[in-house]
Amino acid sequence: MNDATPIEAAPTEAELRVQLADFYHLVSYLGWTELIFNHISVRLPGEDHAYLVNPMGLHYDEVTPENLLVVGVDGQLKRESPYKPNPAGFALHGVIHQFREDVGCIAHTHTTPISAITMKGFGIDHDSFYGAQLYGRVAYHEFEGITIYDDERERMLQSLGRKHVLVLKNHGIAVCEADIPLTFFLLWTVQRAAEIQCAASAIPGPNTILAEEVKAKCAADAQRLKESASFATLLFDAMVRKMKRDRPEFA
Repeated sequence: MNDATPIEAAPTEAELRVQLADFYHLVSYLGWTELIFNHISVRLPGEDHAYLVNPMGLHYDEVTPENLLVVGVDGQLKRESPYKPNPAGFALHGVIHQFREDVGCIAHTHTTPISAITMKGFGIDHDSFYGAQLYGRVAYHEFEGITIYDDERERMLQSLGRKHVLVLKNHGIAVCEADIPLTFFLLWTVQRAAEIQCAASAIPGPNTILAEEVKAKCAADAQRLKESASFATLLFDAMVRKMKRDRPEFA
C-alpha cells in the first residue's frame, strides 16, 4: 500500500492565464487599482523565467486570459501581441522572476494606505493582528524614481533579499509568493495591516506593543497555515466566486 501524498500537477499555461486574469479582476473589484498602471505577473513553467503580465493601456477590468502578454526578464515580448508591456514593470518583475526561484507570482500596488505608510520613516508596524503576520518578511528599498532603469534591478533584488514583501519607499508595495493564491493572500494581509496602521495612528494614545517572540510566532503560524491548510487557495477561490456573483461580466 502506497501512503505517499499525491503531488499536485503544476498549473498549465491556460490555467495560469485564467487565474491571473481573476487576480487582476479581484484587485479592481476590491478597489486597489491605479488606473492603467501597476502590474501582477506569474512565472510560466518551462519558459526560461518568462512571465505573464498585463498589457499596457488596459484597465484591470479589461484584462482577459487571452490578452495577457508573455514577457522575458528583459521586458521584451516573447510572443506576438497587438499590445506592449509596461516598461515600468520589467525591472521589478523581471529581476525577481530571474533570480528568486521560490517566487511564482508578484503583485505591485499603490493603494492610499500602503502609499501613505511608505512615506513614513518607521515602515510597516507589526503590532496589529495583520502586521504581526508580516514580521520578518518585510524589506525596504529607497526611492529612485520610476522603476524603468536597468541599473536599479540589482539594487531592488538586494533590497528584497529572501523576503516576500518589498516596501518601495515613497512609492508603493511589491509582494511575491510561490503561486497566485498565496500572493493574493499576502497582498490582502499587507493591505489590511496598512489600513489598520493608518486608522490607529489617527487615534490618540500609544499602541499596545507585542513581544518580539509573539510576532515571530504569529508570522510563522500564519505562513504554515496558509500553506498546509490551503487557506490561500480557499480564500482566493471564495473571493473569485463572490466577485463573479457581484460582477457577472467577470464570469
